[in-house]
Amino acid sequence: MIEKLNSCKLCPHNCEVNRLEGRKGRCHCDDTLRIALASLHFYEEPCISGTHGSGTVFFSNCNLKCQYCQNYEISQLQKGKEISVEHLADIFLKQQQKKAHNINLVTPTSYVYHIIEALDIAKKQGLSIPVIYNTNGYENIETIRLLKGYVDVYLPDLKYYSDEIAKKYSRIDHYFETATQAIKEMYQQVGGRTFNGEGMVQKGVMVRHLVLPNHILNTKHILKWIKENLPQDVSVSVMAQYFPTYKAKEDTLLNRKLTKKEYKQVEEYLYSLDLENGYIQELGEHEEEYVPEFDFRE
Repeated sequence: MIEKLNSCKLCPHNCEVNRLEGRKGRCHCDDTLRIALASLHFYEEPCISGTHGSGTVFFSNCNLKCQYCQNYEISQLQKGKEISVEHLADIFLKQQQKKAHNINLVTPTSYVYHIIEALDIAKKQGLSIPVIYNTNGYENIETIRLLKGYVDVYLPDLKYYSDEIAKKYSRIDHYFETATQAIKEMYQQVGGRTFNGEGMVQKGVMVRHLVLPNHILNTKHILKWIKENLPQDVSVSVMAQYFPTYKAKEDTLLNRKLTKKEYKQVEEYLYSLDLENGYIQELGEHEEEYVPEFDFRE
């Protein structure tokens, strides 16, 4: 399957570069598989992290150029280490051995062919926990279809309603249209959410949205769209953890955290929509440090 990288169309950029010859498109990936971190992670939504943690694998590079990315060393500065497909399969199995509730693939889009091959290997060796596809939402429907039978839970971002904001902060065109169509395809594939007896998600779609300071209207439009266009058994996760990092420190609209007033506006609007399923992060919550099993950022 990796031979298809001779004309890469994995994401909506459709660069068609020959990654097998070492050429790189918008995501800066060639034909090698690169990861930056792998660990049990305890700071996802409760139905994902649970008590044992989520078996996260952070892939290097990204097809967006978000000015405020909290993982910019990985996504923008290309930190990470080349590994083999077999090594990735072994990481999946080790996460399961450590009682991870799931395998959490973070920013996986550019490596879908590698991931499919690694999952084939791992499943033959006993991998049975749910696989989560943790994405920025900028996905090709054709790529999502390739993942049928491999992904159990889709965890897409829905960042922007306004194409103007998407262009300004992530250097991307047609984000909202592209991401919403991809999310609908995800639901079509895996259906409504299901949980095991411990309350851990086994299947379904959860849409994440990070609230940006000075862009509360963008958030309201996103939440309204979710309410009006997605089935009720799609979960929503509203995140208030934004802090200025990377190039956002230089932007007059993004160079601060959310205010209590902004957070209250979002909270009140969320409840007014009567969205029945999901999470809203408390203002001031933040991701704590954790010790990775593999850290390839150096």
